[in-house]
Amino acid sequence: MLKSTLRKTSKSILLLGPRQVGKSTLLRDLKPNMTIDLSQESDFLRFSIDPDLLTSLAEASQPKIIFIDEIQRIPSILNTAQFLLDQAKVEGKSLKFLFSGSSAAKLRRSSANFLPGRILQYNLSGLSANEVGGKINWKKALRFGFLPEPYLAKDSPETEKLLSSYASVYLREEIQNEALVRSIQGFARFLSVVGSNAGQVFDFSKASTKAKVSRTSSIRFVEILEDTLIAERLNVFDRAETADTIRHPKIYFFDVGVLNGLLNNFQASADRLRILTEHIVYNQIRNSAIAFDIPVRISYFRTRHGLEVDFIVELKQKVWAIEVKSGDVVRADLEPLKSFKKYFPQVHRSIVVSDSETKKRSIDGIEIGPLEWLLDEMGLM
Repeated sequence: MLKSTLRKTSKSILLLGPRQVGKSTLLRDLKPNMTIDLSQESDFLRFSIDPDLLTSLAEASQPKIIFIDEIQRIPSILNTAQFLLDQAKVEGKSLKFLFSGSSAAKLRRSSANFLPGRILQYNLSGLSANEVGGKINWKKALRFGFLPEPYLAKDSPETEKLLSSYASVYLREEIQNEALVRSIQGFARFLSVVGSNAGQVFDFSKASTKAKVSRTSSIRFVEILEDTLIAERLNVFDRAETADTIRHPKIYFFDVGVLNGLLNNFQASADRLRILTEHIVYNQIRNSAIAFDIPVRISYFRTRHGLEVDFIVELKQKVWAIEVKSGDVVRADLEPLKSFKKYFPQVHRSIVVSDSETKKRSIDGIEIGPLEWLLDEMGLM
């Protein structure tokens, strides 16, 4: 999917994604002739001290493909890359850059040169259902999510430790080292509050009080989570104009295993099962759309009277209303979708996804089936 797309293009590539999703592995598979890893302190110091080092190395070895890992650490290298690309074009030579990055925030803050007309930007997230053979291991996904190493690993204690350390590494390397916040302690407290309320209607004022930070800081902290690709804010679907909807967002993490690691809780207990199941559905719709390089917008629907639909997915000019259930689906579970259709008759499909379903069926015009079937219907398998 994405690998094939990246291999075919002659343009340079900027691949953004959270840590541990496989960006470096994917770009190394494209066989670069020169690799510069800015996550290594030795490379970081060399290129920080000598701005002309990339030019010198490129002129000496004449590589056709140059891979620069974690470009957000020295965004100014993009200016040198532009010079080398323009020079290669004038001289009739072949040159392609592969850049990876885990923080769009650092690139934006530095007014990075995104090489307009010369570079294509792609995103990468966790494994999609298609990439694991079209069948999701729900037991493993509920505990470890879809990062490649945890999902494919066999050693549970080491896997739990790996995911539990993710938050501390993220705080140290993405937040503290890049000076994205003034108080790492306040951000750490807020991150814990967000994790505890993931997938629920999120009230910034209440979250600020719990984390002992200002409301302004809490809004900024959520923006950082989005900029560093760790979490995403889902707003209320705004095209049902006659509905009296609430305005608070929900916040979903890019991976359920990372969420479990943040909370240091890998048990899909009864009180957590609904949120974890919703996260898996969200993760898979998002991961699959990213893998196929298909734009997707995910929101949710909730009125002030309590009517709620878990996900409204806008994909390929179609609107999908999706309810997520863990366990058997009963007729009462269909009512939110029926009511939503009254507010938004243009909805393309109304679907209940359940981890207990093995094949598609229908009740009262509402389609019911497993997640893999939904992804296939969406063209994401």
